[in-house]
Amino acid sequence: MVQFGLTIFATDYSVPLDILAGTAEKLGFESLFVPEHTHIPASRVSPWPGGADLPQDYWHTLDPFVSLTLAVAATKSLKIGTGISLITERDPILMAKQVATLDFVSGGRLILGVGAGWNQEEMENHGVAFSTRWKVLRERILAMREIWTQEEAEYHGEFVNFDKIWAFPKPFQTGGPKILIGASSKYVFQRIADYGDGWMPIFQDAKRRSASGGTDYSQGIEDTKAAWRLSEREGEPDFSIFGVAHERKAVEELISLGFNRIIFGLPSASADIVLPMIEKLARIAHEF
Repeated sequence: MVQFGLTIFATDYSVPLDILAGTAEKLGFESLFVPEHTHIPASRVSPWPGGADLPQDYWHTLDPFVSLTLAVAATKSLKIGTGISLITERDPILMAKQVATLDFVSGGRLILGVGAGWNQEEMENHGVAFSTRWKVLRERILAMREIWTQEEAEYHGEFVNFDKIWAFPKPFQTGGPKILIGASSKYVFQRIADYGDGWMPIFQDAKRRSASGGTDYSQGIEDTKAAWRLSEREGEPDFSIFGVAHERKAVEELISLGFNRIIFGLPSASADIVLPMIEKLARIAHEF
């Protein structure tokens, strides 16, 4: 069954997340996702993948784990998630605690979308070299999984190193929440099989994909499944896509390609703008 979610840059000027979450649950949405940027360097030179001018939403984002607590408190069954959290900018022991706590208090409603990031200056402010970002991400995820699953966790790698620790609570979900990797390079599919639970690319419409040689979603799904089988992983990978356009045609295409979660993008705007959009999107979702 296909699930439908929403994503928004939760900011200091957008609709409060508790109001948004409550409305989303009432209208039948499965999930609500928020992205993350700790800051944006004022001297940034890294090009934004989305275009020429970086929207101010990127340096006005609320912390995802704090703000999603509002969404949890305002709802009973709505899943909450990061789309995406920048693992390269977070201490793994502290993040393991934050993730486990949010999953615990929500009763297992957390989905963890993750990525290594595109902004070189931003991650270098956190002490991570751009060239090592994926190696750092891998070790931090593996270290967090140890913390979530072991009574006495330890990890010894190139970038993460700690002896046995005690860290509770453990996540409500056995083994921790699903980890969906938000990237579209040729390497991501094996990374999913190695240490993730699914793929979470950003949406590009068919015209843009065709004109710019963008992500081939169909091939990406097949490549993920192939890597999954070769790695002898049990079950099936999750296929979610976020920032989806408000169009029935786009939804229909994405479902036909094999995505099991469609996440509509919302603008960082006030309630009087955003809430009517959700009602329209609910009508589209209910068709499927």
